[in-house]
Amino acid sequence: MKALTTTDFHFDGQTSVYHGKVRDVYDINGDLLVMVATDRISAFDVILPKGIPFKGQVLNQIAAKFLDATADICPNWKLATPDPMVTVGLKCEGFRVEMIIRGILTGSAWRDYQKGVREICGVKLPDGMRENERFPEPIITPTTKADEGHDMNISREEIIAQGLVSEADYKVMEDYTRQLFARGQEIAARQGLILVDTKYEFGKRDGKVYLIDEIHTPDSSRYFYADGYEEKFAKGEPQRQLSKEFVRQWLIEHDFMNEPGQTMPEITDEYAESVSERYIELYENIIGEKFDKAECEGDIAARIEKNVCEYLANR
Repeated sequence: MKALTTTDFHFDGQTSVYHGKVRDVYDINGDLLVMVATDRISAFDVILPKGIPFKGQVLNQIAAKFLDATADICPNWKLATPDPMVTVGLKCEGFRVEMIIRGILTGSAWRDYQKGVREICGVKLPDGMRENERFPEPIITPTTKADEGHDMNISREEIIAQGLVSEADYKVMEDYTRQLFARGQEIAARQGLILVDTKYEFGKRDGKVYLIDEIHTPDSSRYFYADGYEEKFAKGEPQRQLSKEFVRQWLIEHDFMNEPGQTMPEITDEYAESVSERYIELYENIIGEKFDKAECEGDIAARIEKNVCEYLANR
């Protein structure tokens, strides 16, 4: 099975390229971005050594569908998806902050809570909460956006005091975050899912705040199956979930959390294929449609280049 793990395109008008953990972003004339969702996969802030077939397509198509489904809430950067693994959109000046919103106590927040932490990003948490318990209302726990290494928790007050985001823009981002999350929860509920937590990124263009990057994908979000949630919570059992958490758990079981002295376990072809199948399952459950694999007789990169070049030429 083929996987796209590196790109090196040279599009007309290209001024720069940024290779992220998962996405490669090409700047076109300082006005447009061509965002390629590769098949790379990251966990614990490190890129795993093997790509996951169809992962990029899954992420790109989920994000595109949710950007369209929330365009009435706030403006977003998306213009077109000329290839199953590519979104082209408006270039915005990104804020150096990620807006994380949580509806349920789980994941890293639960791991911190177990250690006695009762305040995250300036938000106080009550004693006596249990794993996978719903918050009375969703909480926003922002992080700084790091180019390398770990993103760091930060409070609303610190963001404004440090000048990372103005108070006026932060209020807009906060309002958009709550509305987007509510819409995501509604859509998830129709699919028999619970949108547990997610992150949003915002930028600014012509004085206006835009939603940028991905939205409601399994890489940026966590979903639980609604069926059985209450029963499993009452019994203290693990929830059935749709997210990248299963990859993190596999790494933890193989003694890897990207800490000093730890070695990345071998990613076999069989394991990569099993992760691919999980991502396709995620797509079909989140979107409610059968996943249509983008078949490619030849080279995936050549297909992407052809499709993007045609789009840019005909704009």
